[in-house]
Amino acid sequence: MIPTKGMFVTVDGPGGVGKSTVLAAVVNQLHADGLPVFATREPTDTPLGNLARHGTDTYRGLAMACLIAADRYQHLTTEIRPALEAGALVVCDRYIASSLVLQRMDGVTPHMIWELNHHADPPDLAVVLTADPGVIAARLASRGAHSRYERLPDSSRIEHELYTEAVTSLSNHGIRTLVLDATDARPEELARTIAAEVAALRSRDPDDS
Repeated sequence: MIPTKGMFVTVDGPGGVGKSTVLAAVVNQLHADGLPVFATREPTDTPLGNLARHGTDTYRGLAMACLIAADRYQHLTTEIRPALEAGALVVCDRYIASSLVLQRMDGVTPHMIWELNHHADPPDLAVVLTADPGVIAARLASRGAHSRYERLPDSSRIEHELYTEAVTSLSNHGIRTLVLDATDARPEELARTIAAEVAALRSRDPDDS
């Protein structure tokens, strides 16, 4: 029997990788599996989160990194932790992995990023979507840039490389990661893979390492 306990799952990836579409499929799959899902995102849809989301042309470097971290701590306090305590499976669109990429593109060191996120709850599972940089760039060009990060020259290749480093960094900090290639895979296929990993984690003995 699957234990009724909260679980924290995050999904990150480069702009244009298809993250929003995959996330919607993940939430649908988890609902179909009968799990109590709480879907959320960062930056949040709050005054603080919107300041960060829509302020990428105004705030840079440490100022932006601090805005993102402040929004994250408020998010944890007001939404994520209460949902976990209620037994929900929290699925968050962007979390620490995105900070390890976007803030580095802004010139902030990995050490400082981890320092700013030192008190942030680690996810039970960090999913990182990746794809061929050329494919990502084409998708990004088709849908348009959402921020100055995506308008940077060669942003898709840079994000791809930094997410590879972010995965290593997350693993080194003891965070379980799942890397999925979204170059050709259908969103529903990726969602089933993520749901299967979630089910496997939820069914493990809490005393297992």
